[in-house]
Amino acid sequence: MKRRTFLAGMPAMALGFGPQQVGLAPPQGLVIDAMGEIRLEYPDSLLKEILESGMNAVQITLGNPGLQGPEAWPDVLGEIEAFDRHLERPGSPLRKVLSPSDLGVVRERGQLGIVYYLQNAAPLQDRLERLGELRERGVRSIQLTYNTRNLLGDGCLERVDAGLSHFGLEVVERMNELRMPVDLSHCGPRTALDGIAFSRLPVTINHAGCQAVFDHPRNKSDAILRRLADRGGVIGIYQINPYLGPRERNTLEDYLDHVDHAVRIAGIDHVAIGSDREHQRIPDTVDERQRLQDELDRLKPGTSTPVQWPFFLSELNHPRRMETIRRGLEGRGYATGQIEKILGENIHRLWREAWQE
Repeated sequence: MKRRTFLAGMPAMALGFGPQQVGLAPPQGLVIDAMGEIRLEYPDSLLKEILESGMNAVQITLGNPGLQGPEAWPDVLGEIEAFDRHLERPGSPLRKVLSPSDLGVVRERGQLGIVYYLQNAAPLQDRLERLGELRERGVRSIQLTYNTRNLLGDGCLERVDAGLSHFGLEVVERMNELRMPVDLSHCGPRTALDGIAFSRLPVTINHAGCQAVFDHPRNKSDAILRRLADRGGVIGIYQINPYLGPRERNTLEDYLDHVDHAVRIAGIDHVAIGSDREHQRIPDTVDERQRLQDELDRLKPGTSTPVQWPFFLSELNHPRRMETIRRGLEGRGYATGQIEKILGENIHRLWREAWQE
């Protein structure tokens, strides 16, 4: 795989785009959020707005990734069943994506593709056979660890990072056999490097940032980005305000700095958008801040901290955010083909290679 093929040193421009973008030609490639959130309670009017922005597919998290015990397995199965019922309702604008051809179908029919994903392999417990059941139920990718340690390896907030366990290696091997891309977004540095090294298929870091731009435990080092790209992987840059910069309210410019850096280090073929955010407008209120704090408190053990508000970037706090990002990339000098790779074609390429038909 080629990497680092994009020229560094692009000029930055001051941007101020609102949610309604005009004058944009329809994208030629697929527009995909490599990891975002589509909630069961989203009204069809909101889904319509997301679709009108050009979005074709979103990979969503199923289950509470903070659960480590035996309750994690039924929690995941319950969410799979709930989404299955929701997607199967008559006239639904959503469609479950199981194969590369499904991505073409959703674009042709004007639907929003939903890709099932787990942010923690803890629901497996020590039962490798559960991977096959998850794939049968539509799960297409799994992150090896969340923020803390599980039976596979260590998360990015652990005190130490010992890398993948023997069971972790077995899980990677079995996921390769099942054509399920391994994800390493929350993994500790050594665990992430092990995941890249031992996977025979390209892996993803589908929602993270760049440590060289802002030193945060959730962001990845240049060494990891280079190894990821060398093996054909893709990093999706997330849109979580406190993880992107030191200010109370970071901006679209700060976000694009992470995209630029990832492109310079990994190459234009290995960078995507992985928002890690809901595709709706989040109210900038005290009540909403408390709701977020309550949600984070449920992600224990060891992950709950006082929330830094807001989690969202103001310029991207709307369902047409991909248009805003596209405008921002244009302002920084990216060519149309390069923008389309970042907005979806890079993760589309990886999924085609991994899933096969």
